[in-house]
Amino acid sequence: MKLHIGTGNTYLPDWINVDVFSFVKADIYSNAMSLPYDRETFDIIYSSHVLEHFNRHTTLAVLGHWRDLLKVGGILRLSVPNFDAICEFYMKTGSLEAVIGLLYGGQKHLLDNHYIVFNEETLSICLSAVGFNVIREWDWRETEHKFYDDYSQAYLPHMDKDRGTHMSLNLEAVK
Repeated sequence: MKLHIGTGNTYLPDWINVDVFSFVKADIYSNAMSLPYDRETFDIIYSSHVLEHFNRHTTLAVLGHWRDLLKVGGILRLSVPNFDAICEFYMKTGSLEAVIGLLYGGQKHLLDNHYIVFNEETLSICLSAVGFNVIREWDWRETEHKFYDDYSQAYLPHMDKDRGTHMSLNLEAVK
């Protein structure tokens, strides 16, 4: 069983796709903090650029809920804006406009805001705090969903995957 949280424009075949918005294609419409599944249901949960939409006071609760949905040995695969890469890109280019969406979200509606930033250390601390013990980076090129362009593949300049700077922090954790 595979769960994709925050489908957006990326519907993954052979996954259960969940989104809060009814205007996108999904299998289930639900808030990611209260998904309607039993504990230990899924082998893998994938969420790309969703966690930063929760405030810093609820981040651990969200991660704990997602961990509870995983079977023992299951994988939580996350992608979030990489604060270290954002800072490096800004210091190199001076372009706040290029990184503002990564920092604050698109702000096209009330739920399209970012409330927290992560780098590898802070996200790893959060994952450890909710009981994950194996935490590692993952490469979008080596996943079964590599052909579905989502923010795990975010580069600046936009879509320059050969010469651009990868702006996404991709970590996975094993329950």
